[in-house]
Amino acid sequence: MSHQADLELLVQRFEALSPKTVGALSELYSEDAFFKDPFNEVHGHLAITGIFEDMFKQVIDPRFVVTHKIVQGEEAFIAWDFLFRSKGNRQAEHCIHGSSHLRFGSDRRVNYHRDYWDTAEELYEKVPVLGTLVRFLKRRVRS
Repeated sequence: MSHQADLELLVQRFEALSPKTVGALSELYSEDAFFKDPFNEVHGHLAITGIFEDMFKQVIDPRFVVTHKIVQGEEAFIAWDFLFRSKGNRQAEHCIHGSSHLRFGSDRRVNYHRDYWDTAEELYEKVPVLGTLVRFLKRRVRS
C-alpha cells in the first residue's frame, strides 16, 4: 500500500500550520503514536499536538518548509527547514535544517515520528556565550 497521498496531506498540514490549525494535527496521528525529537519523547496524538501548540508559544512566526519527500511502503522520510523568529531578536529569521522519519499504520495515520537535527550546530552555536564554547569543543574534537 502506498502512503504517498497520506504523506502529501501531512506535508500540506505542516507547511500551513498555525495556532488555529495545530489541533487538527491529531487527525493525522494514531491515538498511541510515538514522537521523538532532540527535546521531547511522547506517546499519543494529544501529546504530539501539545508539542506543536507549545512551539507557537516559544517562538514567533514558526513555519516548516519541506524540501524533500520519500515514501517506501509504510515508511516515509522528509527533509525540512524550520523557520522562526526568537522573542529576543524579532528581526532575524532563524533556520533549523532537519528531517523526520515517519511510519504509517494500517489506519493511514502516522504511528511513529522521529525528528533528527543537530542541536549543537542549529541551535546552541547561535547562542552568544554558549556558541563560543560549542564551537571550541567541536574544533577540539576534530583535532
